[in-house]
Amino acid sequence: MSSIQNTNYQPLTEKNAISLAQKLNLFPEQSLLTCKEIGDGNLNLVFRVVDERNNKGIIIKQALPYAKVIGESWPLTLKRATIESHALLTFASYCPEHIPKVYYTDDKLAVTVMEDLSHLDIVRKGFINKKSYPSLSTHIGTFLAKTLFFTSDYALGAEKKKQLQKQFVNPELCRITEDLVFTNPFFNHDTNNYEKELQENIQAMWNDSFLKLEVAKLKKIFLTQADGIIHGDLHTGSIIANEEETKIIDTEFSFCGPIGFDMGIFFANLILQILSRKDNERNYLSNCIEDTWDTFNTTFVKLWKNHSLEAFAEVEGFVEHILTQAFADAVGFAGCEMIRRTIGLAHVEDLDRITPHERKIQVKSTALEVGRTLIVNRQSLTHASAIQDVIQHSERRFVR
Repeated sequence: MSSIQNTNYQPLTEKNAISLAQKLNLFPEQSLLTCKEIGDGNLNLVFRVVDERNNKGIIIKQALPYAKVIGESWPLTLKRATIESHALLTFASYCPEHIPKVYYTDDKLAVTVMEDLSHLDIVRKGFINKKSYPSLSTHIGTFLAKTLFFTSDYALGAEKKKQLQKQFVNPELCRITEDLVFTNPFFNHDTNNYEKELQENIQAMWNDSFLKLEVAKLKKIFLTQADGIIHGDLHTGSIIANEEETKIIDTEFSFCGPIGFDMGIFFANLILQILSRKDNERNYLSNCIEDTWDTFNTTFVKLWKNHSLEAFAEVEGFVEHILTQAFADAVGFAGCEMIRRTIGLAHVEDLDRITPHERKIQVKSTALEVGRTLIVNRQSLTHASAIQDVIQHSERRFVR
């Protein structure tokens, strides 16, 4: 990676993003550089610097000292940029084919400079435009299996795992997840954001003590179960792809967490896209859920057999127990993510763009029902194909 002398923090502009690229010598001396701020996320600035002579570029991502979606009234640590770069480099050491190349990091500037992957689609936008990504499920399943196994106690041993874990202490961004995914949507909180037509369904959910108990159990798992380094925000907006390639981005939420969390977030965002579609447009996405889990399961077991340091690794049923619980957790986490994306602070375009309004309300009502069912029935849903059954059963309650 390139290096320059650190300077005091200041938010980048398009002009000084170009200056940074020049200082890093990432382009030939005679390059004609242009820059555009392309970030559409909630937390950061993202610039694309391009040499107009050959259209080759780089991406410069900078953390802001506050949540971009809210403003300066929601301050955030700049350390998340360090977490992001550590996560990209850690994941790349185990699964480089699915991580952008990192050229430079600067903790003081809260900057990560990386490979330009503008030839790939943001998967959420691709799905909305009815694109399919035939390698996506295999790639995501493989990525999760490799990174979760190789950053676990089973591959590293307890001492090395705890040393790695120290690099990913991420309390502020974990708190965002704790609040926005596991807490606020299940109470009458001022961060919630929803259509008035959903009020009756939401009030029933807020009054549902059994649901709240199950969400509390899932929140406890998120808070306390440090299985391996997770992405922490693996929705379809954090994945870019085409028919042959898949890359994982936006890793600032990474920390040492439960095996099932990333899978659950990914499942939820696939399900929300399924609900937004007509019946005859769904098969690819349903298969994607099943194929992702099957790839993850198969790959994890293979890694376990070949690389596990665990003294009990060869005890019959142990790895199966780990994966069975991880799947149940993933299903529950998916339910929480679906509910928060429907009525919480940060929505998804998959649902909010649905027209006419009446259909959007029907789909969001179904999303709440599917989310609840996944949470409370997660232990009995033992295979990914059961998720499709939950979707179909829930939709019978609402005219589509």
